[in-house]
Amino acid sequence: MPTVLVVEDDQSTRESLCAALRDGGMEVVAAAGGAEAMHRLDLAPVDVVVSDVMMPGLSGIELLSHIQEHHPDTAVILVTAYGTIESAVDAMRRGAYDYVTKPINLDRLELLVQRAHRRQSLLRENRELRRQLRSQFSAAGIIGQSPSMQEILRQVEQIAPTNASVLIQGESGTGKELVATAIHHHSQRAEGPLVKVSCVALAEGLIESELFGHERGAFTGAHRLRRGRFELANSGTLFLDEVGDLSVATQLKLLRAIQEREIERVGGHTPIHVDVRLIAATNRDLEEAMREGRFREELYYRLKVVTLRIPPLRERPDDIPLLSEFFLGSFCKEHQKSIRGITPAAQQRLNAHSWPGNVRELRNCIESLVVTVRGEEISVKDLPPGLSDAAPQSIDFALGWPLEEIERRYILRTLESLGNNKARAAQVLGISKKTLYRRLHEWGIPLDPEEEAKDEESDQGQR
Repeated sequence: MPTVLVVEDDQSTRESLCAALRDGGMEVVAAAGGAEAMHRLDLAPVDVVVSDVMMPGLSGIELLSHIQEHHPDTAVILVTAYGTIESAVDAMRRGAYDYVTKPINLDRLELLVQRAHRRQSLLRENRELRRQLRSQFSAAGIIGQSPSMQEILRQVEQIAPTNASVLIQGESGTGKELVATAIHHHSQRAEGPLVKVSCVALAEGLIESELFGHERGAFTGAHRLRRGRFELANSGTLFLDEVGDLSVATQLKLLRAIQEREIERVGGHTPIHVDVRLIAATNRDLEEAMREGRFREELYYRLKVVTLRIPPLRERPDDIPLLSEFFLGSFCKEHQKSIRGITPAAQQRLNAHSWPGNVRELRNCIESLVVTVRGEEISVKDLPPGLSDAAPQSIDFALGWPLEEIERRYILRTLESLGNNKARAAQVLGISKKTLYRRLHEWGIPLDPEEEAKDEESDQGQR
């Protein structure tokens, strides 16, 4: 049963409220005003606060603001006279659970307290489930609960302990470097170095020296011996990002280094043995480049002993809320901001966006919002142009998805578009409400027990 704090400056009213709630089996503490209530809340947490609106000193509205900031897991029910109902309604917009009017219907108050407690319990359970999901699916630093990302995690776990070369394919911003890092840190080479090189960031005249190193005096400006990335990665992993941008001439030298496990520095003639695991990544279609003569066939097959395809974010919209929450927490900590979360309406807009820049674009968007938002939540009005527009009423499905996954996404997107109106959603989907509730239960989505019971009673009455 819930623990309730009754805040009322009138002693007789306070005592009658406490007695009624205790008779309902609840644990009750009392405070004669807002300041005393704040002190009691700091001493021990409570589940529900029942507070008068009009009190000397700290008002119920001010107490509500304090509770929301310092005790967000506590629900607040306000008690108001008829003349202040408008202020109570305004308080509900600010986050109060509900209000009752004087003279107080004690049975209704008891029911409201039980409902508020049940709601807060469900919210806490939901947060705990999300925390567990983050823990489960952020293994190796990869965040994602969609089937495609779960499969990536399984593949990383399977291939990491081997020495096989890996080719990671995917659009820019999907997290190819993160997957490469995960493979290294879960491999037998984890104690060795992980050396990364961006093939697109280096000029053609420098790439060979960067990969293989050079001897002193090998060319103008080579004032000392320099070890290349292959040598630096010895006994570890070498990650070649955007390998599709290498010239054909450099590809040939790279192929030789892979095949013979040895290199020669620019300007040198002594072979140097290297023990390196190679992981390459590209956003290009290497098979097409191979057909056009822009990528060597032998190198392609050397690199793709194992191939991982990282799906774009638009193909895994289920990961967007999890990623948003993760980035929000990270950037709030980094920038010392106190933002409680993202409103459901704003999250729906984020979920509906196509994210052409993928996870990198979402990450930058959340960081920008954390820095610029002044309120305690990120709402639709805070979103940048293009995201604050109406969300599209469509959903894309990738070939190969299981029918069960397509059904789940379609039902959940329909519910979102209809403001979580389950009766209307069932009508649009052409199924009964009972079937809809059963599906939601199977997917572990919290439901309001009273709403469900009410719908069942309504269905029985119609029979």
